[in-house]
Amino acid sequence: MKKIAVFPGSFDPISIGHEAIVRRALSLFDEIIVAVGANALKKSFYPLATRKEMVTKVFQNEPRVRVDHYEGLTVDYCGGNDAGYILRGLRTSADFEFERAIAQVNKVMAPGIETVFLLTVPEHTHINSTIVRDIIRNGGDATMFVPGVINLKDYKGEED
Repeated sequence: MKKIAVFPGSFDPISIGHEAIVRRALSLFDEIIVAVGANALKKSFYPLATRKEMVTKVFQNEPRVRVDHYEGLTVDYCGGNDAGYILRGLRTSADFEFERAIAQVNKVMAPGIETVFLLTVPEHTHINSTIVRDIIRNGGDATMFVPGVINLKDYKGEED
């Protein structure tokens, strides 16, 4: 049976930390679906289509990575895509506590789906999309925090 993992997130924007987690996880899974969340209750900086385009560009040369989007529960999305795993990256102990609670609820709702945590490499621990968005909003240079194939000048945020 094919080992398929879903890596859910807003990817607003995708960071080098996200990219590193996916690339490292390729040694564990046959396929990884980077599932860009479309949350109607959350205001995104980049539109959904832009976020998907960025992620697709990052993994354009990796046939085992598929980019998609979804709304609703991650476990429901996993079930609809034959994914037996949810992939999550952990930067800090606070991330662990938050992600552990979600993983435990997911396990109750979908016992056949396992959550797999990968620790970020130390040099990415400080990077998160909220900080990257703040740098962009304030006219700073965030290029060192996003994958090299992404030129942020090519993309307009909702507030630009």
